Parts: sequence; structure tokens; C-alpha cells
Amino acid sequence: MARAIWTGSLSFGLVNVPVGLFAATDDKSIHFNQFQTGTQDRVRNKRVNESTGEEVQYSEIVKGYDIGDGNYVIVSPEELEAIEPGRSREISITDFVDLDDIDPIYYRTSYYLAPQGDQARRAYALLRAAMEESRKVGIATFVMRGKQYLVAIRPETEVIGLETMYFSDEVRDPAQEIDGIPVEADIKPRELETAKLLIDSMAADWDPETYHDTYRKLVEELIDQKRQGAVVTTEKREPALPPVVDLMEALRASVAAAGGRKGTNSNSNSSSSASRGSKPQKQSKSAGRAPAAQAVSELSKSELYDKAAELGVAGRSKMTRKELEEAVSGTGRRRRAS
Repeated sequence: MARAIWTGSLSFGLVNVPVGLFAATDDKSIHFNQFQTGTQDRVRNKRVNESTGEEVQYSEIVKGYDIGDGNYVIVSPEELEAIEPGRSREISITDFVDLDDIDPIYYRTSYYLAPQGDQARRAYALLRAAMEESRKVGIATFVMRGKQYLVAIRPETEVIGLETMYFSDEVRDPAQEIDGIPVEADIKPRELETAKLLIDSMAADWDPETYHDTYRKLVEELIDQKRQGAVVTTEKREPALPPVVDLMEALRASVAAAGGRKGTNSNSNSSSSASRGSKPQKQSKSAGRAPAAQAVSELSKSELYDKAAELGVAGRSKMTRKELEEAVSGTGRRRRAS
């Protein structure tokens, strides 16, 4: 069982709910250590005085704030500790706001809140249900590990979630950061309708299991090959920019391709909305099997990639969707990975 990284109470009004804070996500990124080429010798970072070149002990290090022109304000750990907010034992909700009013750009890191003790369960369940029914989220601040956080308390399917958030002055204004924002363009009604049709033809139910980290899989395969002593050859490739095409032509071709991939009539709004209303049931491999070409065309690109990996198709990471379809269905040239 996971251990709580923070314990305290969640309060709204005069109601206090003892809770624990748990990490909601795992970082699955593959991490590497550094070595000198041709050796098994680790390369480690040292704290070095840039003037003398000598290593500096951690106990002798203070912090400096850059004020420009090569000048710094030096601050000691003791001075920072003196003004550090004390460890908070309470997450006190000050406001309830509409869920849809919060721009997702403000969200930082996801956590779960869980009731601590049997007496907390009823109040915890009541708060989660009330927020879900009213579509409200609680806003609060609390301190963890010497840092103050703005947080949103959200009702999840089975639990209360906590999202740490950026403060307003931490979110950049795109109009000040990027030239040419807001974008002004003379959009033709026909282009807009075709673009909306394309979006509608590509609409789907959100299923997070559909999407996979294909790069991580390639790194894992590379590590496995090298672990077994394989000699891996590499080739340098430059990503090619897509050709500039007529906007309307591109929209029309995209709508046709998306409609054919889904096997549905893109012009039928009723059929597309009906298909989005409920998830299709997964069929068994033996029942209602469609022709191979049709089945392949209904797979997502990530599913096609997984099929290609099972078949040992070489060069699959560079393939377009069409090339993956051909490789998986056997109509294209299939190369076994060596």
C-alpha cells in the first residue's frame, strides 16, 4: 500500500475531514545515468568554485538571487528558514467554483485525498458527492515541504482529487509572449464548415488506454536488444517539413480520409452523435470477425503500432498510418527486425 506524503484535515465551513495525500500519477520515463564512453565509469556532478576550480562542500553553499549586471543578493539557508511558512496541518476550502470555469493551464500536479480513519469516511463521501452533484470544486491553499500551494479539490469517480495549481502571476499571457497573437484571419464560411465537419468526423469517446508512449517502447526495445548483446545500427534522419497545400483541398481530403477510416458517413450528424453517446462493445476475436482490410482500417495509429511490434516490423516508428496499415495487413513490404 502507498504511504501518505502528507496528513492533516480537509475543512469546509465547520466540517473537518481527516485526510491523507497520495500521489496520483507515476513518471514512467526511462532515466539514464552518465558514463564515460567506452567504460563502465559513472560521471558525477560536483559543486566547484568557478574561480578556484576547487570542490565546495554542501555545508558551505548559500543561495544568491541575480539582480543583473553580475550582482547577486546572497541569502543564507537560515534566513530563508526564518520566513518559511510552517508545515500546514489543514487544507481549508475558502471558495467553491464551477469546474468549467478553471482553465486547465492552471493545473500543475495531481494527487488523491483519502479519508484517515473510519470516522472520516461519512463526511468524506458526503463532500465528494455534494461537489459532484453541484459540479463545483473547492479552492484552498496549504503548505507542503516548505512551499505554499494553491489547490483545487475535485470530485473524481471514486475519490476526492487534489490538483496543485499555478498562481495567476505564474501563467504567461500569450499576447505578451508570442508575436502575432491574437491571430486575425479572413476565414471563409465554407472553410469553417468543412473544418467543423472534419472535427465531427474525428470525434471519439475519451479512452486513455487508446494512447501509448511509443517512444518509451522503442527505448525499452533498444535496451533489451543491447542487453542481449545485439549490435544496433543507427541512421541519421532529418524530419521533413510537410508540403504547403491548398487549405480547402487539405480539409476535403482529410474529411474523406477520416470518414473512410471510421467506416461512417461523415455527413450524417445524427449517426456520428449517436456513436459518441455510448462506447462500442469489444467483440471477441472469433465472433463477428470483419475482413482483414476493414479491421485494420478501424484501428487507431497506436493500435497499429502495437500490431506492427508484435509482427516484428522494422522501421515502424518512421511509418505513416497508411504504411502501418499496409505492413500489418500484409499488403506492404514487411521486414523482420534483426
